[in-house]
Amino acid sequence: MSADFAAVDWGTSSFRLWLMQADGAVLAQSRGPEGMQHCHGVGFAPVLASHLAKAGAPAGLPVLICGMAGARQGWAEVAYADLPALVADIAANALKLPGALLQGLGEERDVRILPGLAQNDPARPDVMRGEETQLLGLAQMGHQGLACIPGTHSKWAMLEDGAVTSMRSAMTGELFDILSKQSILRHGMPLQGRVSADDAAFLNAVDEMLADPAAALTSLFPLRAAGLLGFATPEAVQARLSGLLIGAEIGKMLAGHECGPIMLIGQEGLGALYRAALLRAGVSLRYADAEEASRQGLLAAARKIWSF
Repeated sequence: MSADFAAVDWGTSSFRLWLMQADGAVLAQSRGPEGMQHCHGVGFAPVLASHLAKAGAPAGLPVLICGMAGARQGWAEVAYADLPALVADIAANALKLPGALLQGLGEERDVRILPGLAQNDPARPDVMRGEETQLLGLAQMGHQGLACIPGTHSKWAMLEDGAVTSMRSAMTGELFDILSKQSILRHGMPLQGRVSADDAAFLNAVDEMLADPAAALTSLFPLRAAGLLGFATPEAVQARLSGLLIGAEIGKMLAGHECGPIMLIGQEGLGALYRAALLRAGVSLRYADAEEASRQGLLAAARKIWSF
């Protein structure tokens, strides 16, 4: 068996490559921490060449990339595709890298980077880069309706008839990091440890925010006061902060939501917290593996580009 193309998900701090056949079979893979930030020092082409070699890719195998390699600070900026977007729209807007950028890969190798998505609405401007491949993968699996992708900048998107039709982003993960490490709240945080999805402090905070998402701002400083007055341990303060932010996000995003089950992409780590909070909100959930969704999206785009 031989691969038809290499699929690459290139994040800010991670790299994942799969050698795939046109039928979706994965023949080999390679992964590592060489995300966009790492490549600023060593270059993108050498990292890709190294992982292709590790996976045993034959010379000249075409490569399709999604994620931060196409960002303004990445390998080559790829303009966003506008919503609503089908797989065909994403594939049609892929950028084929010129030979001058392919040192060590062979100037004739076909390497393409998929675009991100843009919501060109001055009232609700938004962008995503990388997550669109997961969403289009879900569309290929037949999912319709609202999808949630937890992350540093969580993404919520509507899928209709195979297309991404709208999206909203929430900086919940980044806010948690800033508040817990740089704000006054940092003095009451544990030195290490992670929030558990069954932590009572987390769940209670989620419940409060689901009832009144707007109360998040006035609920933050009391976290510091609770620690100073001995009402809460550092671990409870950390869990409550997470619950306040995630609960407020979900409460806002679900306001007026009356459609079918929500698709949650990823159930590990942060995804487990979102799962617990969404179930607390009483919504019906369906689940998708993030890597599988990415591969399916890349596969669908590759079929359009190379007519597999």
